[in-house]
Amino acid sequence: MYNKLDLDFYLRNDTIQISKDLLGKFLFTKSKGIITGGMIVETEAYTGITDRASHAYNNKKTTRTKTMYKNGGIAYIYLCYGIHHLFNIVTNQIEHPQAILIRAIEPTKGLNKIISRRKIKSNQYNLTNGPAKLTKALKIDLNDNNLCLINSRIWLEDRKILIRNSNIIKTTRIGIDYAGEYADKPWRFYIKDNPWVSVK
Repeated sequence: MYNKLDLDFYLRNDTIQISKDLLGKFLFTKSKGIITGGMIVETEAYTGITDRASHAYNNKKTTRTKTMYKNGGIAYIYLCYGIHHLFNIVTNQIEHPQAILIRAIEPTKGLNKIISRRKIKSNQYNLTNGPAKLTKALKIDLNDNNLCLINSRIWLEDRKILIRNSNIIKTTRIGIDYAGEYADKPWRFYIKDNPWVSVK
């Protein structure tokens, strides 16, 4: 039996560190009795009000972003380009709107169901190597926005896999050219040499 990540893990105020700590943790969902998921191999940190790439930049509060202003440990789901669902984990405490985008996982559970959802015939690396791919694979959508990650159908587990700093690649985030100097912040993290990472 593995331990779920508890609330204290998410409530820390160092979202960049949490992004690195999430590497090697396991993300799971349960739908109609079927569990699917795997090991997180790639993340991106968004540090809130001062981060020009964040939805909460300049203290922006909208119907969409209000989830980010709540206590950490909940899901923040939004549509990208009106098509793709992206799964983020809210961190820090109330009124500190920070979040981490989960960009890729290495699937370990419910592989046949993942393949079926992705409509891919075999176990290929592009099953879950991108934020929109993994939400489709794990059946995550807008209905899961604001969902608690402690006691709901989406949860994370610590399986005692240690990813050493020497095996964590730090680089710039994807698709945020509009963010000025924040486009160059090395706040995307992934496991070195892992084939499930979205962009090397």
